[in-house]
Amino acid sequence: MTTAYITGRTPADVAREVESRLKAGCGRFLLREFDRGGMLDRERLGAARYAAGVQAEVELEDQSSPVGASSGAGAGTSEVARAR
Repeated sequence: MTTAYITGRTPADVAREVESRLKAGCGRFLLREFDRGGMLDRERLGAARYAAGVQAEVELEDQSSPVGASSGAGAGTSEVARAR
């Protein structure tokens, strides 16, 4: 599976970048962290998951342990999940 490194700063930029890479055949997306996992990063992660669809895998860089997209992970917990 091909991985795309996503660097868009706003959720809209992230969604456009993911859609473009998805059309190019990528199935896994790694988002560059801007807000140390804070609200902006979570909004960007949500935009990436929505744009990627259910078959893609979306991950925020520098996060280590996987959690499900609907697991209700708290602050400081990694944001690795399959898009839902």
